[in-house]
Amino acid sequence: MYRGKGRVIKSNGGLFTVLLQRGENAAPLDSMTVTGRGRGTLHRKGALLVGDTVEVSYDATAFSVTDGVTVPAEDGTGLAIDRVTERKNALIRPPMANLDILFVTLAAAAPEPLLQTVDKLISIAEFNRIEPVIVITKSDLAPDVVASLEQIYRLAGFEVFRTGIGMDAELKSLKEYIDTRLDGRIAAFSGASGVGKSTLINRLFPHLSLETGEISRRIERGKNTTRVVELYPLASREGSGFLADTPGFTMLDFERFDFFEKEDLPLTFREFVPYIGECRYTKCSHTKEEGCAILDAVRCGEIACSRHKSFLSLYDVLKKKTKW
Repeated sequence: MYRGKGRVIKSNGGLFTVLLQRGENAAPLDSMTVTGRGRGTLHRKGALLVGDTVEVSYDATAFSVTDGVTVPAEDGTGLAIDRVTERKNALIRPPMANLDILFVTLAAAAPEPLLQTVDKLISIAEFNRIEPVIVITKSDLAPDVVASLEQIYRLAGFEVFRTGIGMDAELKSLKEYIDTRLDGRIAAFSGASGVGKSTLINRLFPHLSLETGEISRRIERGKNTTRVVELYPLASREGSGFLADTPGFTMLDFERFDFFEKEDLPLTFREFVPYIGECRYTKCSHTKEEGCAILDAVRCGEIACSRHKSFLSLYDVLKKKTKW
């Protein structure tokens, strides 16, 4: 029996693709991409996530050797995933673990940006200690909208990148950010269907050749060409970073899913943090109270109105949820 450690880079039903590390004691499948299934409770849906670091075991039926070349079995024969190591974080949507950077992707136009959806995704990332980075696609279509979006999110303290036709310098800046920040880490592009995530990743890393779709002219909604989450190593060397393309979404349902509690919400808006504890009332909800430092900051232009509007929307949902 052979043993190894690796990273789950793709899931397809109950079959998982794992990129194995090079072990201290040489084993036949070291540094190879293999497939296998979860053992015991790991066989349950949701027990394994893309991004998990895992321990595996396998026997001689998990590979074949032809002319001195070792080839892993494609159907998971002989290989089992035995254990998941402790996670940094785990997300429901996109369904991933151990994410370090989330490129929150929105289009300047076609489809129109929905800032409350964007801010929901940012809040989930912040709560899970994932660094949100804002990427505005199709910036050439609506320069005025781009300027407004940049002002909102730079004011909040986020890195913002613009991309679009004829914007090669901006694309290069994003590529340099990924190249310098992603070594040994996991990043994902996430956002609404049709904003051009796969197209953007193909421009950044042409060798990945991701499938792309078109926008429906009737409803300005994109075809969801990405149907599974998959991690792509950005270099052949061991320890390089991973980039994920994720299925698009049209909403994040805080009513059905327990992302976090109402009490956690203010800390997921990073520009609120300097003002927390400065309000007149100890139990200020930051929604309507007199003497609220956060509301004063909104009125003074130190916090964008759209961000506080998103906070109010999330607060209304979370305060109605029943704690079980």
